[in-house]
Amino acid sequence: MKWPMKLRTRLFLSISALVTVALLGLLLGLVSVLQMATLQQRLVQDTTHTLSLGLQLRQNLGEQLNLMLDPYTDPKSLVTLQSQFQGLLNQGLEQDGERTGFSKASSNYQAFLQAYRDSPAPARSMGVEQPLGAAFNQVRNDLLDSHKQALEHIARSEEQSRDHALLVGGTLGLMGLTVLVLGFITAHNIARRFGQPIEALAKAADQVGQGNFDVTLPVTQATELNQLTRRFGLMADALRKHQATNIDELLAGQQRLQAVLDSIDDGLLIIDRQGRLEHLNPVAQRQLGWDPSRLGVSLAEALQRPELEQQLRQVLRGGSLDRPPDDLNLEVDEESRLLTYSLTPVSHPQGPILGAVMVLHDVTEQRAFERVRSEFVLRASHELRTPVTGMHMAFGLLRERISFPPEARESDLLETIGEEMQRLTQLINDLLNFSRYQSGLQKLALEPCNLDVLFERAEQRFAEQAAAKQIELVRELEPPLPRLQADIAQLDRVLDNLLHNAIRHTGHGGRIRLHARRHAERVIISVEDSGEGIAYGQQGRIFEPFVQVGRKKGGAGLGLALCKEIVQLHGGRMGVFSRPGQGTQFYMALPV
Repeated sequence: MKWPMKLRTRLFLSISALVTVALLGLLLGLVSVLQMATLQQRLVQDTTHTLSLGLQLRQNLGEQLNLMLDPYTDPKSLVTLQSQFQGLLNQGLEQDGERTGFSKASSNYQAFLQAYRDSPAPARSMGVEQPLGAAFNQVRNDLLDSHKQALEHIARSEEQSRDHALLVGGTLGLMGLTVLVLGFITAHNIARRFGQPIEALAKAADQVGQGNFDVTLPVTQATELNQLTRRFGLMADALRKHQATNIDELLAGQQRLQAVLDSIDDGLLIIDRQGRLEHLNPVAQRQLGWDPSRLGVSLAEALQRPELEQQLRQVLRGGSLDRPPDDLNLEVDEESRLLTYSLTPVSHPQGPILGAVMVLHDVTEQRAFERVRSEFVLRASHELRTPVTGMHMAFGLLRERISFPPEARESDLLETIGEEMQRLTQLINDLLNFSRYQSGLQKLALEPCNLDVLFERAEQRFAEQAAAKQIELVRELEPPLPRLQADIAQLDRVLDNLLHNAIRHTGHGGRIRLHARRHAERVIISVEDSGEGIAYGQQGRIFEPFVQVGRKKGGAGLGLALCKEIVQLHGGRMGVFSRPGQGTQFYMALPV
């Protein structure tokens, strides 16, 4: 019975065979290189020793000849040289006398010594034809022959090493070619046996990913791939059943979501990540006078508002708009409409931004009412200012001519009338100023503004009121701070309003802080108190005109609205941060 071989077993055996052949080749090369290195080292040592012995022998022979030719030489010195010569010859003979040529030189040296002993006058017996000269020349030629033989031995060894290296290189090359062929065959078999089924599974996965669950799966000889194929088929079948079961629920959910979007009272535009329109509800279609053919068009192009492109890019990056955008002024069916809008990013729960939502609100009638109200307030304030000013002047003259005792009731009534006349005059001035700001009649007198001086003057103006309630009034400026281009008188009015409110809502022994710091291209100026705080539900309307919050109320509710108009006229924005019982912080961000 033939058992099927597992995929990992096939891969293990194939790769093991390749690795074994490669390691054998590497081991053969390593052994050959070590052997060649050992032989070369031995050859160099032997040859160096032979050459050194030959040189010493020739030098010794020359010294012996000098002593033999000297009639006054010391016989002991000659005997010593002869003993050294014989010792050197013995070393050469022990090394390899036949190969080095020292054996022939040894026998001829004995003949040379015998000729020296037989010669009565060595100096006259050194001729070439005479016995002593002939014996000396023979020994010298033997030593020279040994030198030549050593050099020839080096050349032969080099040739043998080169032949051996070529043999080893050819063997390694043959083994490398064998590994390459085996690797190619193995890779081809793996690709044929396993690559095709895997590619078929990948194509089937692509079809499943596109919603086509009717896929054809291959059958292979590998057990693991067959199991994977079977499980993949089960998964595709389960997905097919799941799709058939839930498609009605998905359609119903989509219809419910569509109904919710279409039932919203405001216009709703859904925008994708590229800034193109993806959906607009019926209210937006009526507000803009569009039809569904606008889908797929860029938002800025559809509304013909180039500034929307930059705002939309900022929102799609996850940022927020620096200030509320201007109203959209559109002509729809020969009718002028004003629309406010807001842009909000739509984020995936895991973080990526999927697009944005634009909410439109028709404020045509509201803006018309505000314009009428502003004009009415402006005219009424002008009309009221003249008689009130006359009444105030007449009352002043009356107080100068009428005198009552300080404890009299009439004196208190006159004081009350004066305070109320003053409040009425302040209210009319606030109405006029607010109307001028809203109608765009108010202009700024810009000049360099030093924040340290601005804070110092504000602190001096309210030092007496703060001391009366034992309130600590501090200034904190974080350098470096630039000098602003601002209308100093208008900023004084903003700080006066904020400090007046802070002192009014801070109890005895409290603390008020004037703070300024730079943040990027803006300067943040804040007034922070330790008073009663403002409820979160009231913070959204605190800058609206004629709105008062908190337990201590007074005036017409125009102070903070006027502050906001002044800050916006400077190109900045104003905000509030507060928690009930933990104080309030009003801040304004002015551009550098």
